[in-house]
Amino acid sequence: MKHLTLLLLALTAFNPLLAKDNSALKNEGAEKPNIIFFITDDQFKDMMNFLPEGKGRNLTPATDSLIKDAAVLNNMYVTSPVCTPSRFSCLTGRYPSTSIFKPFLSTTEKFDNQTYVQWNTYITSEDQSTIPWMLKRNGYFTGIVGKNHVIDCKGIIKPKWGDDPSDDNVKKLLKRNAKLLEGACNAAGFDFAKSLYHNNPSHNGVKALLAHNQDWITSAGIDFIETAVESDKPFFLWVATTLPHGPTDGKRSWKADPRITSEGLLDEPLNVQPSRESLGQRVAQAGIKGWQKENLLWIDDGLGELVKSLDKNGVLDNTIIIYFNDHGQRSKGTIYEGGVHSEAFVWKKDGFPGGSAVEKLISNVDFAPTILDFAGIQYDSNSYNGESFYDSLNGSPVEARDSLYFELGFVRGVRVGDWKYIALNYPETVQNMTLDERKRELKEFNDSQIRRGKPVYNTDPSANFSHIRIIPGGGDAEHKSMSQYPAYYDAHQLYNLANDPLEQINLAEDPSYRNQLNLMKDKLKAYLDELPGEFGEFGETR
Repeated sequence: MKHLTLLLLALTAFNPLLAKDNSALKNEGAEKPNIIFFITDDQFKDMMNFLPEGKGRNLTPATDSLIKDAAVLNNMYVTSPVCTPSRFSCLTGRYPSTSIFKPFLSTTEKFDNQTYVQWNTYITSEDQSTIPWMLKRNGYFTGIVGKNHVIDCKGIIKPKWGDDPSDDNVKKLLKRNAKLLEGACNAAGFDFAKSLYHNNPSHNGVKALLAHNQDWITSAGIDFIETAVESDKPFFLWVATTLPHGPTDGKRSWKADPRITSEGLLDEPLNVQPSRESLGQRVAQAGIKGWQKENLLWIDDGLGELVKSLDKNGVLDNTIIIYFNDHGQRSKGTIYEGGVHSEAFVWKKDGFPGGSAVEKLISNVDFAPTILDFAGIQYDSNSYNGESFYDSLNGSPVEARDSLYFELGFVRGVRVGDWKYIALNYPETVQNMTLDERKRELKEFNDSQIRRGKPVYNTDPSANFSHIRIIPGGGDAEHKSMSQYPAYYDAHQLYNLANDPLEQINLAEDPSYRNQLNLMKDKLKAYLDELPGEFGEFGETR
């Protein structure tokens, strides 16, 4: 089909609405900085002391110390508010619908050529324009540690849920999978790949290994820094925590057996962070109470040890640290503000000329060109959907970004100023699913929930789908969000965020807002015209 063929051209995707020429090379002649991209998983705003919602409510001394010299990105957004597509945009600088991952393409074809963005937009080895590849080709030593959930890895065989991780055959399989994953990361442009989770801990295959291990991730990060320093190259490290994503209970996180990893059991616990036993003590001594506080300190300890390693190895002064939460958590699995408005800051020693906050609208597709500008690397702006915010950090006059684009499952959206427009379209293939097909989808999901000790939300196969999954009643990620919005199932939704920040009043049917609605539709169509696939009344796109 024409549209699937065009998807293969997506590696050089170009959106004229967002492109920016970097012909005036940034950072030219300067020593190339090291870059740490520290990405957390499912953080809420009240888990961050650098935001008004969380100020003083968390014990995170390392993060708090960095904030003193950091620029907080106050209008940070993501293209798609679940793990895989968000990470795809960070590492590629492109919208997730440009993925050439074959299962993504085949699902698009199945859904009447409507791209279907969810946990399926993986980066393949054919994609050579990603940030790790661009940096690697320009002299950087590149690394990835922690959660993957974005790089395609063929050949992984999951162990059985009840397998014993001390069994020799199980250990052999886990090590085999780890080797495959490291190789896949190497093929995606990373020189160094270690302590990897292919997916969230609860989806990696063995119940006995269903636990987080921040110490294991941090240990690999320190190994990377020491190896990179020995290489005498500037470096880029992607550090992806598995926290504070579930499981959130102590017995599966900071109180778990410290030998547990996704590769099996370590011979001995690691000793790279302050002890796990001290987490509860320190939180109590500080008078900090509430959900996840020990886990947040555990993450913070990991970040702190990486900073100490940078300092110990004499490279901290020339390192930039980007701290980013993978998406909004209040309305995960939707493109309402609670899903797409995220959190981030950028740190360097003595701060940035632009000050302690950046108010410009920023999307996570903007990280890639910004990182390349930091590194002083020339690039073709036509290869990225994002626009660099390097100038905003450095205090140079910049044009305000005129719009943002969002895509997920069966919805697309744009934000222009205080206006937000969301379009919902279920392709005919989804609308025409039989009751038996619905029953199968629901049974498969509920069986998985029960097996993993998670709640069953719905048993009615005729219940509505969510915006992202064809599971009656919605899946685990988005279920709680489905009841928050009165117009959730309206095909056209228009919101004035200045007056209605929680998107409760849909103005799309109000005749007095008809001109605004049409303007927003035109803006969305302009984005869709440059992207693969089709989308309802917006017709055939690129």
